[in-house]
Amino acid sequence: MLCLGSIAIGCYLLALYYNPGLTFTTSGMYSKQQASQIRQNFWTSFGQYMRPVTGAGGELVNWINYKTGLKFLFFRLDADKNEAAVSIELRHPDIEMQEHYFQQFISVRNLLENALGESWEWEREITDDDGRVISRIGTRLTGVNIFNQEDWPAIISFFKPRLIALDDFWDTVKDSFQ
Repeated sequence: MLCLGSIAIGCYLLALYYNPGLTFTTSGMYSKQQASQIRQNFWTSFGQYMRPVTGAGGELVNWINYKTGLKFLFFRLDADKNEAAVSIELRHPDIEMQEHYFQQFISVRNLLENALGESWEWEREITDDDGRVISRIGTRLTGVNIFNQEDWPAIISFFKPRLIALDDFWDTVKDSFQ
């Protein structure tokens, strides 16, 4: 299908109607399988890039699937066609325990922001895509697209120092969260 000028929106709608599994980005149009493969390639590349970086305690770290040691506390990385994000997510099913952890983070907010060298957005109670109430502390880089390989260095440069800083921070405070 060839789309030019003002008919591009019509082509987009027709393509989506006839093939709802397509992902559209500023870099092009991808099937779900192609989009999945591009995401997988990015995360594999990022993991290989971060492999030689050791944690604050000198240990090897799986940076993509960081283990905080607390069941309902996660360090999350996300990237899509519009932005990249790094966050701390509290997903405890007991909302009182989730609030307790959030309050603990508030008590060490200065340590976190000093380790990061920046302020992050603090969201006490938000609803995730699955309808669960979670708490999130995070930051975003807009204007990048995981489907555009030319944006990968910017995304990686955004993720790397924040993950290392989070690890350093967590190494310092994790015992107080037990």
